[in-house]
Parts: sequence; C-alpha cells; structure tokens
Amino acid sequence: MEKRTLGTSTVKITPILMGTWQAGKRMWVGIEDADSIKTIRAAYEAGITTIDTAEIYGDGHSEQIVAQALSDVRDRVEYATKVFSNHLKYQQVIEACERSLKNLQTDYIDLYQIHWPSGSFKSEIVSIEETMSALNHLKEQGKIRAIGVSNFSREQLAEAVQYGRIDSLQPAYSLFWRNVETDAMPYCVENNISILAYSPLAQGLLTGKFAPGHKFDPEDNRSQNKLFQGENFERAQQALEQLRPVAEKHNCSLAQLALAWLIAQPQSNAIAGARYPQQAQDNAKAAEVKLSAEEIAQIDNIGRIVTSHFDNTGIMWEW
Repeated sequence: MEKRTLGTSTVKITPILMGTWQAGKRMWVGIEDADSIKTIRAAYEAGITTIDTAEIYGDGHSEQIVAQALSDVRDRVEYATKVFSNHLKYQQVIEACERSLKNLQTDYIDLYQIHWPSGSFKSEIVSIEETMSALNHLKEQGKIRAIGVSNFSREQLAEAVQYGRIDSLQPAYSLFWRNVETDAMPYCVENNISILAYSPLAQGLLTGKFAPGHKFDPEDNRSQNKLFQGENFERAQQALEQLRPVAEKHNCSLAQLALAWLIAQPQSNAIAGARYPQQAQDNAKAAEVKLSAEEIAQIDNIGRIVTSHFDNTGIMWEW
C-alpha cells in the first residue's frame, strides 16, 4: 500500500489505518484478545502499517494488545495513540505518554494526539498552550514524532496551531457523517494537516450488514449512535441500496466502496476497525479501488440522502 506523508512531518502513514478501539474491550461486546491480536497482525500483513489506539481504550489494554501483535515488527509500523481529556495538564501529558510508551513496548510514538478538547466529558479546563507545551517537549525529546488532535473544531484546531505544529486532525467522518467537510477540512487542506477519519464505515452501518430493526446489546456503544436510530437508519438503508450497483461494478463490497470514497477526499485517510482477520484484509483491499471523478460525485450525492436530513455536528453518540 503506497504511503502518504502525515502533514509536514517525517512520518509516513498508510491511507487505510487499523483502528483498535474494540481491542480495548470496554464499550464493546464479544471481543477476545486472541482475535484482536490476530486481526491487527492480519492488517499489517495485508499492508496496513499504521495503527491507531488510545490510552482510554480499556485503560491501556488496547495499546498492550497492539504491542503483543506487532512488537517484533516495530520498525516497520507506525503507532498513533492519544492522551485523554482528563490528562491535559503539563505533567499529566508527560506521565500519560510514559504509560503509553510502556504499554506499546516502544521508546517512541509516531503520532501522539489530544483525544478530546479540554473540558470534554466534564474534564477540567486546561489551556491548549499548557498542553501543547508538554507535547512540544515530548517531541523535542524524540518520544513522539508528530502531534495531532482529535474531535477538535476548526476554531479549536486554529488555536492549537498557535502553539506548535499540528500534523493531523482525527474527526468522525464517513459518507454518512460529514460535518468536517464544512468545518475543519478547508483549514486542513490550506495548512497541510492530514485528516484521519474515524468511524469511516459509520460504525459498520456502511457495510450493509445491519438490517432494518436490528437491535444492539445495551452495552454496545452503537446502541447510542444517532445513525442507527429511527429515520436516520431508514434513510441509510435507502442510500445503501443505491450504492450496491456501484460496488458491484467495481467488484468490491459496500465497505470497500465507502473507504475508497473517503480516501479520495482532500487530505483524507480512513481509520477502519476490525474484529476478525478477514475484515482487516478486506479493509486493506479498499486502497486498490479506483473511483472516477463521476463516481465520487455520484457516491457523494447518495450519501446526502442521509446527511442532508439531520444535524451531523457534535458527537455521533447520544451519551
């Protein structure tokens, strides 16, 4: 898989990244460590070398699973992890990074990201200047190679940039959730900031495997996802029916089509999660699907069946 430059950094990433929220187990149902390890390894062997995790995913468990899967090939992969919104004071950032380094069994992190802006989830308000000061220090020490932010608005991103180089933004972004296109994307394009889209398959909705009337386990975070509720879910089914002929033309799945569309957007890369090896292998193949400008526009219009009818700002879950 041909790599891309992350922002203006020296880090190279694959356009499809392996997402590992599920490997942390918390807020997911039926996840086994052995499956997670095999799946992350399968992603690597299929050409996905960039792995995204976070300290909050099972309190470091996801990071530990990533290390178990890939520590023997550390020099051939890129680790992206995140510090949570309750650890944004200077010393807390330093300590969180040390924990992540230990969990990942490495002496450097390729991309270290602020997971949510200060104040999220009732966390203490900390100035972005203080947080960036700690991140800049870690970068100077060589413990992190690039700095990114996640779930930041354009305004918050522009403020962070005043205190240091930001090489990536990680927003919720998919064909069915597109707020970033009118908010931060133009700023990212103008300032050469890579977009790492999470939930690029709308938490599995874009795979087409969830039939009308599907009910999630209450412990599954998707039971609170706005896209799986009422009319949003019904419109998604209509859109998927229109996407199927395009996928068939390319001899690919709906998921691969959705990922191919996303990585064809300006500055955009897709963080795709997977529970099982075959899913990771299928995600990697999306990088081979080449869409024409006309097809990209057609898929764009189909996606608006969903997004033009509801407010896809804020966060995707009704927590």
